Amino acid sequence: MTDYAGKTIVVIGMARTGLAVASAMRKLGANVVLYDHKPESELAAAISQAHELGVETRLGSIDVSLDGADMLVPSPGVPAHIPVFAEARRRGIPIISEIELAYRIAQAPIIGITGTNGKTTTTVLTGRMFQADARETAIAGNVVAGDIRKPLITAALETSADGFIVAEISTFQLEWISDFRPRVAALLNVTADHLDRHSGVEEYANLKARIFANQTPNDFAIINSDNPFTASLAQSLNGRVMRFSRIIEPDEGGFIRGDELVIRHNGDEFVICRRSDILLRGEHNVENILAAACAAIALGVKTESVLNAIRGFHPIEHRLEPVAVIDGVEYINNSMCTNIDAAVRSIEAIREPQIVIAGGKEKGLDFAPLAASFVRKVKHVVLIGADGDLIHEAARSVGYDHISRAGSMNEAVDIARSIAVPGDVVVLTPACASFDMFSSFEERGQAFKQIVMDYAREGCAST
Repeated sequence: MTDYAGKTIVVIGMARTGLAVASAMRKLGANVVLYDHKPESELAAAISQAHELGVETRLGSIDVSLDGADMLVPSPGVPAHIPVFAEARRRGIPIISEIELAYRIAQAPIIGITGTNGKTTTTVLTGRMFQADARETAIAGNVVAGDIRKPLITAALETSADGFIVAEISTFQLEWISDFRPRVAALLNVTADHLDRHSGVEEYANLKARIFANQTPNDFAIINSDNPFTASLAQSLNGRVMRFSRIIEPDEGGFIRGDELVIRHNGDEFVICRRSDILLRGEHNVENILAAACAAIALGVKTESVLNAIRGFHPIEHRLEPVAVIDGVEYINNSMCTNIDAAVRSIEAIREPQIVIAGGKEKGLDFAPLAASFVRKVKHVVLIGADGDLIHEAARSVGYDHISRAGSMNEAVDIARSIAVPGDVVVLTPACASFDMFSSFEERGQAFKQIVMDYAREGCAST
């Protein structure tokens, strides 16, 4: 491990990742300066935590001083084009992401999981498989799932060499890696997302593929054979490739045979579960399970542990999460659905007639596939948010007009409830970011859940 004692680390961003980097570096003896463009009035809790760590804070500006800096660590949300990065390169100061720093100090092997959709479910399920096998396991990275929200650098410090770290990795985190090398790397899928941040789908996809960049033949590379971009990578990867598919039977990897999910590895076949063992809706979650099982079995987790984890795995909060059944209508919170492909997959996963609440802040994406899914599967759409009108235009262009507009989440749920009849499903599937109306997808999902639960309590009180 590099000796960080006495080094000066400049960290940009005082949210969860920035504070975790500051904490880890202080424990390793470094001096840390934390920057954030927000004013002091918005950062009281973070400032208090930083000062407890003995960290200097500079607020209200992105004019970052690199004088005396040995390393620059940007938080994932910091755009790569701001001037300080060019200045750091000019001065020869390394720019290192949190996951790169975590890799450099980690003793435990890292299982890194990325993709446009399914990252959190696959990450948590993979971790559960290792835990079911009685392995010391940290679930970490970009994952936010209930009380699971541990940055990778924190897990790297805490996990022994005998343990494992299963980490969700975002595109933004992969922008500033150099040596980052997961023992197992999985790329679940690539579809258009974050085009408000990247120049196009090609740049976004190539950043995703960086998760494999430093692997060797001793590592495992898990890819989705059914996704055009991920499938195209197979011949160029240095790691040992394991494919998963719902369509073909790869020589090495995971697939479906009748009612069974099967893994092939080292010339052997393992039936990991039957479809009836799965508690999650949708074929996209079958893909997630296959990917998780490939990662677990590649590192020696027993098949019975894989099965036990699958049988006990319920939907994660904000991901096709059942909330309540009121007057015969089921309400589902899918607030984490922040892009078009995720929305289409979620809509296809629900077999019952559905009323969809959609909208928010768009990310430069084409809503045509979403509109087509409305025609196939959706009884009515209730639109919310700043860019709901763009969804409305896309829907009208394909002749879909079962649409209402709501000014708030309360109004959206009210409208959906007035339309729904017993046997229907009301599902929050935004297909957009949350930042027009809410501070996060979690806050949006919690608002939906609270409204639904209030209705559920009213129903109980009236019976």
